[in-house]
Amino acid sequence: MPLPEIYASHRLAPAKSFADLKVGDRYPLPSRTLGDGNFSAFQAVSLDNHPIHYDAEYCKALGHPGPLAHGLQVLCFTAAGAGTFPHEIGDDLLGMIEVNARILKSAYPGDTLFASLQITELKRQRTTGIVTMAALVINQRQERILEGSHVYLLRL
Repeated sequence: MPLPEIYASHRLAPAKSFADLKVGDRYPLPSRTLGDGNFSAFQAVSLDNHPIHYDAEYCKALGHPGPLAHGLQVLCFTAAGAGTFPHEIGDDLLGMIEVNARILKSAYPGDTLFASLQITELKRQRTTGIVTMAALVINQRQERILEGSHVYLLRL
């Protein structure tokens, strides 16, 4: 069942189909500076209560400048919905079918993280297409914090 016309008239980005996508297409995501709110919100969602993520004095005793952002918290910053990709694909986006990530460096309160997705592979199937995207997060010093990939299933 197609969506009502009002959704098409309020699209955030021009519509694209699988055929319009190209390897190399890049989708930068908004930068975010990690603050107490990020740590509190992630703790509430994940139920992770290890002091390495929430106790500044514990972390300092271990030689860290502050709490370490949880790896899954950093991965969340690569959510495609923060950018234009799912808005361009619209109704053709069936869902994310795979994600992987490597945490390369710690992120701390006050760090600003810059995430991006870039199409690395397009695989046409009979009635669907698979889009593989490289995921990258760097900090304000341009150090790689996370790298990985997302895989999405699209309707042709």
